[in-house]
Amino acid sequence: MGMLQGSLLSAVTFVPLLGAFLLILIPRQSLRQIRLFAFAVTLLDFLLSLKLYFGFDPTRPGFQFCESRTWIPQLNTSYDLGIDGISLFLVLLTTFLMVLSVLASFSAITERVREYFFMMLLLETGMIGVFVSLDLLLFYLFWEGMLIPMYFLIGIWGGPRRIYASIKFFIYTLVGSVLMLVGIIYLYQLYAAQEGHGTFSILRLYALDISSTEQIWLFWAFFLAFAIKVPLFPFHTWLPDAHVEAPTAGSVLLAGILLKMGTYGMLRFNLPLFPHATHEYAGFIMIMALVGIIYGSLMAMIQKDIKKLVAYSSVAHLGFVVLGIFALNQEAVEGAIYQMLNHGVSTGALFIIVGVIYERAHTREIAALGGLWKVMPVYSAFFLIVALSSIGLPGTNGFVGEFLILMGTFKSRAVFAVIASTGVILSAVYMLWALQRMLYGVAPEKHSKHPDLNPRETLTLVPLIICIFLMGIYSPMFTRCMHASTRQLLYGATVSRPVQVEQRGIETGPHTTAAVGDRE
Repeated sequence: MGMLQGSLLSAVTFVPLLGAFLLILIPRQSLRQIRLFAFAVTLLDFLLSLKLYFGFDPTRPGFQFCESRTWIPQLNTSYDLGIDGISLFLVLLTTFLMVLSVLASFSAITERVREYFFMMLLLETGMIGVFVSLDLLLFYLFWEGMLIPMYFLIGIWGGPRRIYASIKFFIYTLVGSVLMLVGIIYLYQLYAAQEGHGTFSILRLYALDISSTEQIWLFWAFFLAFAIKVPLFPFHTWLPDAHVEAPTAGSVLLAGILLKMGTYGMLRFNLPLFPHATHEYAGFIMIMALVGIIYGSLMAMIQKDIKKLVAYSSVAHLGFVVLGIFALNQEAVEGAIYQMLNHGVSTGALFIIVGVIYERAHTREIAALGGLWKVMPVYSAFFLIVALSSIGLPGTNGFVGEFLILMGTFKSRAVFAVIASTGVILSAVYMLWALQRMLYGVAPEKHSKHPDLNPRETLTLVPLIICIFLMGIYSPMFTRCMHASTRQLLYGATVSRPVQVEQRGIETGPHTTAAVGDRE
């Protein structure tokens, strides 16, 4: 147990990878065993990740559950892992959504089943690795590595235009990643020039003295990579194609996790590493976010395909997140982190709901559906709850995140908060209009006898519904873990540059705090 406790982050990160290779040993024809094994692996990983929450000390601002091992001595790079209040729930969201995504794939995937779940488990390791890495080189390897399984998930198990969508997704994100790689190498050389040896340690780089000009160039090198991943307007054009063509589970993970890697990168790198450039361009980036909110909402409003509507809604919702991050105060940043979690839960649930009706009706055209409330009442009730959470109904998770973001933005730039609030109104318009057309009226003859949710589909959606209300009613359960980390991010790393970092910045052990930004 002690060994597991000291390497808990490694276990959470690599259990899916181990499961992926064990999956190969199961005969290709044993479809039931393959599905159950993949489900068991993701469930085990989720249960392991819960130990992170229950063992996390919310009063400590630094990184916890830290691990550090020598990796490539010649480059002075280490295998450094750790989580803080910013990354904790993103890891939990990843393991949680993976369980439900695998469960949702049981009936949807009927060809190359073993290969599909192999890619899913591979993807999980890549996604978790991004959130727990405290070494820039390790972060970059996970960041690039998770593109490969997602590329294959879209390209092999996607829709009719899957090849086009997968290549577009891969090229867009790869181009942005190359810019970030240039920035990482520059930081390594800059540290070497100042300290006599290079490093990729994020904690050491937080202490680096970077001139204002260098900060500006490096800020944009990192920001463009993250903006493409979000995706922030005008870098969003790959997203609707990827979402529409991806299998249901692919869309859930793409919206629920992969998009959050962009906003997570802004919080982890742009704000603390380049504080001068962050304050210099915060207003411009907030304008980009506002454009994304309005544009994404208007585009969602005119969509005929319900999956494309949900995809464009993501552009709007992630615009709110970016707006909160660059408002640069604690309420807005915590609201942004909370909204990242909300979007993963609500939009993940929406994509599962869209997948359920597509399996039955073989269409996602809003106009072709109707009267579903009489045909599938349980399904329609779930759809209604999730849609209301997506538009931020008080009492649901969406309200808390949007309220905090708007309150924090109002303190920073009141006009921007007023403009952003129109996005809340527009989201209600496009989502309620879609509900009206799909759930009410008279069902077309060919869609009048669809079966309602089966036990497996109900089991997939119930945990998401519970999260929607739990996060909406009892938000302190989540926000209390964020306070110390967001306070340090805003008033430590971006105000008083850290002056002392221990060797490799961390010590091993389950509750080690590697504080960054503390004053001498």
